[in-house]
Amino acid sequence: MRLAKYLASSGVASRRAAEELIRAGRVTVDGSRVTDPARDVSGGEAICFDGERVQDSSSRVVYAVNKPAGVISTASDPQGRRTVVSLVPSASRLYPVGRLDLDTTGLILLTNDGELAHRLTHPSFEVPKTYRVVVTKGPVRDRALRALRDGVRLEDGMSAPARARRLAPDTLEITIHEGRKRQIKRMLEAVGHRVSRLQRVRFGSLELGDLRPGAFRRLTAGEVAELSREAGEAVRRGAATSS
Repeated sequence: MRLAKYLASSGVASRRAAEELIRAGRVTVDGSRVTDPARDVSGGEAICFDGERVQDSSSRVVYAVNKPAGVISTASDPQGRRTVVSLVPSASRLYPVGRLDLDTTGLILLTNDGELAHRLTHPSFEVPKTYRVVVTKGPVRDRALRALRDGVRLEDGMSAPARARRLAPDTLEITIHEGRKRQIKRMLEAVGHRVSRLQRVRFGSLELGDLRPGAFRRLTAGEVAELSREAGEAVRRGAATSS
């Protein structure tokens, strides 16, 4: 396995960030500084980042968390605000898989596996994310639904088509596979509706279910394998489309 991939799968950083850390001379293998991200390692070596031994990738963990409003989706915050990582007591170095806005609630994943996090969040892998959306001024008309399904023009370009269905006059369920900043809110604004409540209810095959706000659970090995499989299938779909 290449050294950069090993660091990513062990939760040190994403693969791209791991490559930069290696080039910066912050990684050693059996006591020797290594600056080549493509260096092959077996995992049996003493691999250290900034002098600290890197955990083997077999210790990978993934948690599902129901993020409450007012909690930020980062590992730390210089302003001292409560973070989603602080909700999960763990000896592993965890960081969020993507982000939810401060006032957005619902399902977010935490992991120490940078490679898995990269595959689950990068738009090229097209892992779907489903949200329940309540707007301030219903009803949401068929014309707005059609626009969301076709894709709407945002200031940073057209959105990809979304799956959208009406649950109530003022409530929608929307599934997207992109991850632009405030994307759901901006898409609804583009079709004439302001979001009053937004909750993520599904990430890939994983559902929020009855997990209460602020609570968490560790995913089973089968659930993690299914998420990895979904991301892998998305990679193959993209390769087939471009060939």
